[in-house]
Amino acid sequence: MKQIIVCGVLAAIIALASGTAMAESIKGRVGVTGRVGFQIPADNEAEFGWGNNKTDAGFVGGVGLIYGIDNNWAMEFDVTHSSFESDTGDFNVTDISLGAQYRFRVPGRGVPYLGAGLDILVADYDPYDGASLDVDTALGAHLKGGLDYFVTKNLALNAEAKFVFAPDTDITYQGIHTGDFDPSSFSGTVGVRYFFN
Repeated sequence: MKQIIVCGVLAAIIALASGTAMAESIKGRVGVTGRVGFQIPADNEAEFGWGNNKTDAGFVGGVGLIYGIDNNWAMEFDVTHSSFESDTGDFNVTDISLGAQYRFRVPGRGVPYLGAGLDILVADYDPYDGASLDVDTALGAHLKGGLDYFVTKNLALNAEAKFVFAPDTDITYQGIHTGDFDPSSFSGTVGVRYFFN
């Protein structure tokens, strides 16, 4: 029985030590990320000023690249696409974001991080009445926090929360302003991050 306990303790120590080694530094590492989740968009002004255009939670998914600058800092480039419904039609938003993240070096396999950056938000609106409306592209910013949990040295499970802040943009019909679109949102995603080195 003592041998089993000793072997179990040794296995746990080795696992913890290897987990620390896997999660220690991101310096010089390059990785790709895939993620899916939910998005809670801001409400908007309905076209022709008919009041508040309530939105429903929607789906978000995307891919990204990450590069470690030093032991704690990394640059990240992401492209995500979200779809959600509103009282008057369906919205699709493509978020092209560039940012930096600070990764906390803690014992174990988990690496928590905080990040911020800039976003280009390209929106498309398909109203239920079939009108052909255009939505201006917006420039925004984001704040995020997340966790990478390293399963192996190169593979991590990822969970992330992201807030996007952006000013309202115009919804137009043949150049005439018909409403406002607020591309601000909150999203929660889970995914996988794979490091090539």
